[in-house]
Amino acid sequence: MSEMIEQLLRPELRGRTPYGAPQLDVDVQLNTNESSYPVPDEVVRAVSAALHEELSGLNRYPDREFTALREALRDYLAKHAGVSFRPEQLWAGNGSNEVLQHLVQAFGGPGRTALGFTPAYSMHPIITETLGTRWVDGQRDAQTFDLTVESAVEQAREVDPHLVFLCSPNNPTGSALPFEVIEAMLEAAPRALVVVDEAYAEFARPGTPTALSLLADHPRLVVTRTMSKAFTLAGGRLGYLAAGPDIIDALRLVRLPYHLSTPTQTLARIALEHADLLLTTVEAIKEQRDRIVTELTELGLAPVPSDANFVFFGGLADAPATWQALLEDGVLVRDVGIAHHLRVTAGTPQETSRFLAAMARLVPAHMMTKENP
Repeated sequence: MSEMIEQLLRPELRGRTPYGAPQLDVDVQLNTNESSYPVPDEVVRAVSAALHEELSGLNRYPDREFTALREALRDYLAKHAGVSFRPEQLWAGNGSNEVLQHLVQAFGGPGRTALGFTPAYSMHPIITETLGTRWVDGQRDAQTFDLTVESAVEQAREVDPHLVFLCSPNNPTGSALPFEVIEAMLEAAPRALVVVDEAYAEFARPGTPTALSLLADHPRLVVTRTMSKAFTLAGGRLGYLAAGPDIIDALRLVRLPYHLSTPTQTLARIALEHADLLLTTVEAIKEQRDRIVTELTELGLAPVPSDANFVFFGGLADAPATWQALLEDGVLVRDVGIAHHLRVTAGTPQETSRFLAAMARLVPAHMMTKENP
């Protein structure tokens, strides 16, 4: 960036680097938590047919309130999450990042503070700070990466935030958040909107509850989700949230006009109508996730048991060096910047085998030991 343009840039943006995972052409891409499975032909045909009927009408703006999509989301959550909502409690955007952005635009801003607990999803502070809201980097346990009720409450009371971000399952560690933490946060931060990011909820282990079930009793609670992961639609860019109708009304104040295109609404709606088919890959991905945890443990590494479609693992002497060695072997994983740890997406059985075979070759030289700290 030239010096002239940098001087024109907002001061708080100077020196920042844009978000983005490496997009490299390698055999095995396991770094961005996408699904490795293509969209089924049946869904492709259904989307194509629906879009064909609508193409001649693209001279008109899309439904600003995405009415049919909201109804489809309502039906999906009732069937698959076991929680009933009215359409006016649901909101959608171009990926969950846009709905998170809407929340910060409406409830953050200059003079306001957001609190999150690191390590967590790195876009939370990026969205917050680039929209002029002060970000406070709360902390998890340095060894286990867990967030206890006592620690969360103490930090929230000290900060007194206007926004709180919680991830369940957490990214990058993969663990679900106990309900007690969410409920305690609502009490400890009485003037805050509490946002629970459930991007990976469909991959949670049996018996893991969803924060959607808490919404009826907590008007300051918001739960965000996405169709990028379990629905194999990362390229479709559709995220959504559930909240009280008053919060949805507030988001209308900041959304851009007609922010969801007609093709986006149609793609998401047809995908939701085929949810049972699209979600058939979830169990296969969970099986590979658990296989990664088991086999990395057998190799002497320290994976975190996961409720997501990825595994966060430690025990590496030099995580960037291991990342590079895997890349040279044709396997791309994610270096999230936490010492001695990497994150790997659970892919197909073949991709998982490639990753595990590569790790088995690397472990003797790359594992943290007394001789190789």
